[in-house]
Amino acid sequence: MHFDLIDLRLYLNVVQAGNITAGASLSHLSLAAASARIRAMELSLGVECLQRSRRGISPTPAGQALAQHARLLLQQVERVHHDMAEYAQGFKGQVRLLCNTAAVTEYLPELLADFVRQHPAISIDLQELTSLRITHALRQNAADIGVISNAVDTHGLHTRPFRDDPLVLVIPQDHPLIQHPAPTFADTLSHDYVGLSANSALAVYLEEQALHNGMRMQVRIRAEGFDAVVRMVARGAGLGIVPKATIERWQAAPTFKVVPLNEPWAARKLLLCVRSFEQLPAYARALFEALSLN
Repeated sequence: MHFDLIDLRLYLNVVQAGNITAGASLSHLSLAAASARIRAMELSLGVECLQRSRRGISPTPAGQALAQHARLLLQQVERVHHDMAEYAQGFKGQVRLLCNTAAVTEYLPELLADFVRQHPAISIDLQELTSLRITHALRQNAADIGVISNAVDTHGLHTRPFRDDPLVLVIPQDHPLIQHPAPTFADTLSHDYVGLSANSALAVYLEEQALHNGMRMQVRIRAEGFDAVVRMVARGAGLGIVPKATIERWQAAPTFKVVPLNEPWAARKLLLCVRSFEQLPAYARALFEALSLN
């Protein structure tokens, strides 16, 4: 095939205008030059793309297929120009990043700090939401990147593994459940809890799981952050549920018991999630790749 981007733009202009004269004008070409280019393109493809009549021209079935491919090719070329301009000028922009509680608290602070230090022209609008609301925002194009639990439906979105993030139950030393070999979540719901802020994504998620069991969590006090939850549990304020990562980085000698939560929803994995890899702006793609590598 021997034709170029000028030919493709001309062809789309001709199809849009309905005649070669107007298409040539839109393409800033003479009628003779435009006609010659269209004929040469058809000869190169070996099919007739335009059907001529006294009313003007219309695409043949092959011409309709060509128009679709031409639009996609020209859109991709525009994307290349846009991305290359960003590389030439240095990445610049603001990434809209939505994350669940565990991602915000346990995994992202150092990664995001390193990224903004290495990319001074990129800022990050970070917001904590439940995984379900994050996927909704991505589908509505209201965010660039999400970090979500694998418990939600990601149909139509693109994902990549980020972290294993199992939840564990933290029990005070003198609690009635301390001798229980493997308490279920339902076993705990008759006892007091130390919870996170009511608006936190994990607090909402845990309350939903309790409602699935036909009960409500008895949250006696709420804390800001997982470390505060564990500290209150250690002082006997109630049970707590935190990511295993919180316990793994705990520095002080434990004065509490940690047991796995034997629930399917507690064996969480975190995913990086976007609406489309190909449609991410270059500055957002840079953050996505940085998070993927860590």
